[in-house]
Amino acid sequence: MTALPTDYLAAYRQSIEDPAAFWAAAAAALDWETAPRNVAGGDPRRPTWFEGGALNTCHNAVDRHVAAGRGGRAAIVYDSPVTGTKRTLTYEALLAQVSTFAAGLERLGVGVGDRVVIYMPMVPETAVAMLACARLGAVHSVVFGGFAAPELAARIDDARPKVVIAASCGIEPGRIVEYKPLLDAALEQARHRPDACVVLQRPEAEASLGQGDLSWEQAIAGGGSAESVPLASEHPLYILYTSGTTGPPKGVVRDNGGHATALRWSFAHVYGMSPDDVWWAASDLGWVVGHSYIVYAPLLAGATTVIYEGKPVGTPDAAAFWRVAAEHRVAGLFTAPTAIRAIKREDPDGDGIRSHDLRALRTLFLAGERLDPATFEWSSRQLGVPVVDNWWQTETGWPIAAGLRGLGEIPLKSGSPSVAVPGYEIRVLDADGDPLPAGEQGTIALRLPLPPGSLTTLWEDDERYVRDYLAELPGHYATGDGGYLDEDGYLFVMGRTDDVINVAGHRLSTGSMEAVLAAHEAVAECAVIGVPDELKGEVPRGLVVLKQTARADTAEICAQLVAAVRDEVGPVASLRRVDVVDGLPKTRSGKVLRRTMRSLAAGLETPPPPTIEDPAVLARLEPVLRPEASA
Repeated sequence: MTALPTDYLAAYRQSIEDPAAFWAAAAAALDWETAPRNVAGGDPRRPTWFEGGALNTCHNAVDRHVAAGRGGRAAIVYDSPVTGTKRTLTYEALLAQVSTFAAGLERLGVGVGDRVVIYMPMVPETAVAMLACARLGAVHSVVFGGFAAPELAARIDDARPKVVIAASCGIEPGRIVEYKPLLDAALEQARHRPDACVVLQRPEAEASLGQGDLSWEQAIAGGGSAESVPLASEHPLYILYTSGTTGPPKGVVRDNGGHATALRWSFAHVYGMSPDDVWWAASDLGWVVGHSYIVYAPLLAGATTVIYEGKPVGTPDAAAFWRVAAEHRVAGLFTAPTAIRAIKREDPDGDGIRSHDLRALRTLFLAGERLDPATFEWSSRQLGVPVVDNWWQTETGWPIAAGLRGLGEIPLKSGSPSVAVPGYEIRVLDADGDPLPAGEQGTIALRLPLPPGSLTTLWEDDERYVRDYLAELPGHYATGDGGYLDEDGYLFVMGRTDDVINVAGHRLSTGSMEAVLAAHEAVAECAVIGVPDELKGEVPRGLVVLKQTARADTAEICAQLVAAVRDEVGPVASLRRVDVVDGLPKTRSGKVLRRTMRSLAAGLETPPPPTIEDPAVLARLEPVLRPEASA
């Protein structure tokens, strides 16, 4: 049995048995304009956290630290290898920029409850815009920069913003993406028209401004300084649309009081970070990690956060990745397993790691997709620091399960994001909603109510919120992921429940097969999908990307992989074919698009349409997944 720290056990027990006392203590770390009269109340499906309380998230993230004499502390470090720019904003400078831009938004008529869509790249002004909205009580909705016009138009129509804030362009390695033409096309397609569009002009590609457009400089030209507005705890802070959905966009709503409390608490207790630390979440501001752990959590804690404009996931430059961590003395680094696998493929011996001074780095945190044991073991060995998996979703906003670093240090297990984070009661249920014993795979569900910081509903669509998340398993939030709990209470997340394939009546997790493939020394990345089979209905197909050093005898490697799955999963898996490919299709956040590949393998005319990192990858995969189509 694995012994868990007593601090963790006591905190977790209190969070489940007496959540009011637990979260009241956590909320005491914030400045409240009006103290809550009730910590938790309302319907368990839609709990109201800190009822009667009022605060401002921007005040807690910026003003409070300046007032405490920490105005000279670095708040944001901007590192942009694609423009050759580095810049540091202290908390004092950040406060000046945020309050000035908020005053400019006020002059455009933005006030409490108004929505503002932010369509910007990885620059400090994106965080300034988010915080300015929070300061005024406006509800921001950040859309990933470079999303296609139809996706942006759908979000504009759903949120109905008073103002859209955009940049003239985004910059990626080797190319410039002009945002203003995409925004103009989106506004032509959208039914809703904002009152104004504010454009941050970048010298790499300045935009032509039309009627109703003004530059960032014009927006702040009137000067002034907007004060923070006290807001009810349950007042919305932001809307974040989930990626990859079909039909109308699904806007997750986050509140102010519960969100600030959970994010401030998690930064210290889940990630073990302090106000004196430099933190780098190598993600994008347009995703939930960017909201929670590039902007809000580190700033609420008074720490320093790195905003990196380059390529942090997908195919990052290994040398640049470790250069940033070393140069800025990063104590906590958060990224996706995809990034580490790509670095491992480029630099399997870890020479780039050893060429940089990473003594400040205490922990590597990985999330966003399943952390396969091979990646866990390689990064642990090369870095010599704890590699901590953590599992959560856009909807929860912060980790559900993790190897917590701030309540004693949870022992880590390969293949598991570790144990339930205080506030979350994790259950693994069968098809009838009954709990399963340790070791048996089922649907991962969270007992209601969800803790503070989780979604409160979907934007203007309570019915869909209940239908999509709460109706399937009464009394629970259905995560859509499958897995199991072991005898120590460690959670093993094996993948989306729709990544379970049915082979001749046997339900098999593609995650368990992927773990076997990923363990091979030659494999950099892999995916297992179900493909149609006349006899068994469905059989697994393996796709692997090999390390640069392992391309000599691909036929032998594939035979070894097939044999390994047979030995470790069993003949029932029926994995008889593994193909070597040069890349896997991914979303912009680095997640492998298994559903798209399954659709292609099934011969559907139109695979699902999420944004793909490299559309050419799908074209090269078609002869592999549908050999009859290219015969």
